[in-house]
Amino acid sequence: MTTTGKTRTEHDSMGDMQVPADAYYGASTMRAVLNFPISELRFPREFNRALATVKLVAAQVNMELGLLDRQKGDAIVKAAQEVVDGKFEEHFVVDIFQTGSGTSTNMNANEVIANRAAELLGSPRGTRGPVHPNDHVNLGQSSNDVIPTAIHLAAAQAIQDDLIPALMELQTVMEEKSREFMPIIKTGRTHLQDATPIRLGQEFLGYAGQAERGIARLRHALAELGEVALGGTAVGTGVNTHPEFAARCCRRLSQRMGIKVRETTNHFQAQNTLDNMVAASGAVKTVAVSLMKIANDHRWLGSGPRAGIGEITLPEVQPGSSIMPGKVNPVIPESVCQVCAQVIGNDAAIVIAGQSGNFEINVMMPVAAYNLLQSIALLASVTRNFVQQCLRGVTATTKGPDMVEKGLAICTGLVPAIGYDRSAKIAQEAQRTGKTIREVARERTDLTEADLDKLLDPAAMTEPGLTGAPAGG
Repeated sequence: MTTTGKTRTEHDSMGDMQVPADAYYGASTMRAVLNFPISELRFPREFNRALATVKLVAAQVNMELGLLDRQKGDAIVKAAQEVVDGKFEEHFVVDIFQTGSGTSTNMNANEVIANRAAELLGSPRGTRGPVHPNDHVNLGQSSNDVIPTAIHLAAAQAIQDDLIPALMELQTVMEEKSREFMPIIKTGRTHLQDATPIRLGQEFLGYAGQAERGIARLRHALAELGEVALGGTAVGTGVNTHPEFAARCCRRLSQRMGIKVRETTNHFQAQNTLDNMVAASGAVKTVAVSLMKIANDHRWLGSGPRAGIGEITLPEVQPGSSIMPGKVNPVIPESVCQVCAQVIGNDAAIVIAGQSGNFEINVMMPVAAYNLLQSIALLASVTRNFVQQCLRGVTATTKGPDMVEKGLAICTGLVPAIGYDRSAKIAQEAQRTGKTIREVARERTDLTEADLDKLLDPAAMTEPGLTGAPAGG
């Protein structure tokens, strides 16, 4: 908030208010600043940009429909474009924890745009005559349809422009590593215990598949978010708006923002629920869960370097201890896991916000918006950092292949030839004596060396259809 100490008098429906002289916001915004001194949290620029874009296209459509004077409308368009460009960010001063519909933030935008438009027409700030925040900037709109529309637009654009491209980078690097590591055969693990052999490249192929499916889920979320409430005004009936207003605005929004925007077919659900946002947050949370699994696997696989699993080596990016010289920790995956925890927590807040609709309006829109946009931004940023600072530099060690012959679960290959129970006894004896499965099987069965070579071939175990009982077994 501006702090020159000088003030001017502005007026709204409740009377006069003293507003900082150099502020572009007005009386309604000032009331919200005084009413909600809760936190330092504000809507991010992405949201303000989306909100201003709605105001801009609304003015264009209202001029097309003959509802808004051309001179006033052009001034509103120019002022809104300046907000889109980030020129007045410091004048968006309302706390996230405010009126549940976001009315205070909608009025913040209306007043900033109206005062700037008045300036462009040669009048000083605070003169509501040339351009009125409600009558002109908010024409055909309500906070109840504009705020959820702006949330959808901001989230959709961030998913499309930031998060999906970051996951595409993740998928690409995992596919590259999968090809690089495919010749490396190691012991698989289930329940953190030895399992049948797997190729290191197959593990990384799994990570690529998680990224690929995360992208697909996010594309579905884009379709959810493309449905907007604009046109419903106060309670979904569209009172005080032109019947063509919303459809025309959506066409312009689609063109300007590069995302598919459409007017909802059911305005009542669009304004009294946050179901689309909850669904989108669920897709974002699922990406976080996938990313946490990938990061934790890298921590485990790179653990050691001597007393851990140590099958891969992660890039060393900083000293890991203030007391243990030479210690290096997996700090990049750790940062990934912390972001994922934050995103999962944000989703819980969004779920609670989503069930807080009362009849014709949801009353937790601001906190849902803040958490959803933060989750998208954090995930996009940490995914790109994970790729650049860690994944591109992952290398394989010989420890995985070296342990394959010593693994106990390799006895699974014996089952087609001698049965489950006899194979289990061989595994138990190998565990008790420290011998390999091959050594015990050589002693306890009549399988030939050629049979054992075929049955216990770790490469064949990684390819479906290549294992089974030897001829005549």
